[in-house]
Amino acid sequence: MEITALDPTQSTSPAGVGAVRSQTSPGASGSQAAKAKGTGDTVELSEDAKAELAKLKARDAAVRAHEAAHMAAAGGLAKGGATFTYQKGPDGQNYAVGGEVSIDTSVSSDNPTANLAKARQIRAAALAPADPSPQDQKVAAQATQMESQAASAMAKKVQATTTRTPTAAYQATSPKPNAQPPRGIDMYA
Repeated sequence: MEITALDPTQSTSPAGVGAVRSQTSPGASGSQAAKAKGTGDTVELSEDAKAELAKLKARDAAVRAHEAAHMAAAGGLAKGGATFTYQKGPDGQNYAVGGEVSIDTSVSSDNPTANLAKARQIRAAALAPADPSPQDQKVAAQATQMESQAASAMAKKVQATTTRTPTAAYQATSPKPNAQPPRGIDMYA
């Protein structure tokens, strides 16, 4: 099973991507080029370009913080580091507008205890950012379902090892043929 989680500005994700992902926010466009004034190496940005640059810088910081929170909570489940989608700003620099952290969501068919721990860590990773997106919430719900399945498998495993057959249960409670009756203590008040 692979899980995808997106940041708060993402609408939907492609199925089966298996990542915690952030995407470009609506309205952010690379087509608003800087309106340069001046000559040589010095470029002065227009007010619109400065505003766009400020938005891109804020978005870059938010995306990086969002993905860092996923990475920190994912721990050993993270498959590599975060990868980012960039947009060129009016100053010619690239700014992160989306990101992705791939997480191992495979389950073990014979170890429900490990699956339970993994599901809890996946949920923690999905909900780690201060602003979990709707997709992050969806991943957390999928991890909760995974946790429930693992707990059910654990209960079945315990039940299978503790359940006795009716004959065994009778033999355990019936008196032994040569057993001595228990000695009692008589207490009078």
